[in-house]
Amino acid sequence: MLCRWKEDKLYLSCKIQPVSREWKFVGIAGDTVKIRLPAAPIDGKVNKKLVRILSKQFQVNQSDITIVTGHTSRLKRVRIRRPTTIPVSLTFIRDAQQ
Repeated sequence: MLCRWKEDKLYLSCKIQPVSREWKFVGIAGDTVKIRLPAAPIDGKVNKKLVRILSKQFQVNQSDITIVTGHTSRLKRVRIRRPTTIPVSLTFIRDAQQ
């Protein structure tokens, strides 16, 4: 499942590609949003960077983002509480809300 709304929370399935030059929403890969991150998968750096980037993109506090599953995997499920905006590259999420 790519994304799902439950009340005011957005659940998003992500496939992470670490150690990139810059962060980027690459697109859809199967049932996930593929995201490139400029962080090494060591000591939770990828998870911290993912939370930081998603908080900026969805305009929420970092505390409003939780990695639900996949803490040590490239496949992660993230919960975003009360996103105030949807990034332009992820407009399909708006459609899933209705």
